[in-house]
Amino acid sequence: MKREDYISWDEYFMGIAFLSAMRSKDPNTQVGACIVSQQNKILSMGYNGFPIGVSDDDFPWERAGDSELETKYPFVVHGEMNAILNFRGGSLEGAKLYVTHFPCCECAKAIIQAGISKVIYCIDKYADTASVIASKRMMRAAHVSYEAYRITGKTLTINV
Repeated sequence: MKREDYISWDEYFMGIAFLSAMRSKDPNTQVGACIVSQQNKILSMGYNGFPIGVSDDDFPWERAGDSELETKYPFVVHGEMNAILNFRGGSLEGAKLYVTHFPCCECAKAIIQAGISKVIYCIDKYADTASVIASKRMMRAAHVSYEAYRITGKTLTINV
């Protein structure tokens, strides 16, 4: 008899998004993303961090400063954007994006332009911000569906 306690596709891909988020060195918010084909094949992954070649020791991780240039915001690449930029295949048309946090408006633009058709997110803690409101408005206009991940309560434990 085959096992019956295996995880679902959604649990698998959201688990990978959360595992990817664990690579982030951001002290406040760790975001991970996993892009998946219509055939449930992993196409790409990403997490929030600095661009390749930009030392995370030489740039700020702060959320506030005397100027914007003293904060992380002009320098950090978001997890969703990193997953899109990390993709080395042909097209992301029709793909699904699993992401730990709801995408901001800049990531939504990239999601739409890349042809991703569905976003499954877990956390929407910035729902009341202009960025996320704009993100949802653009995705609806572009017919990119989004839905909250249905937490199953399973615990995924990995010993490395």
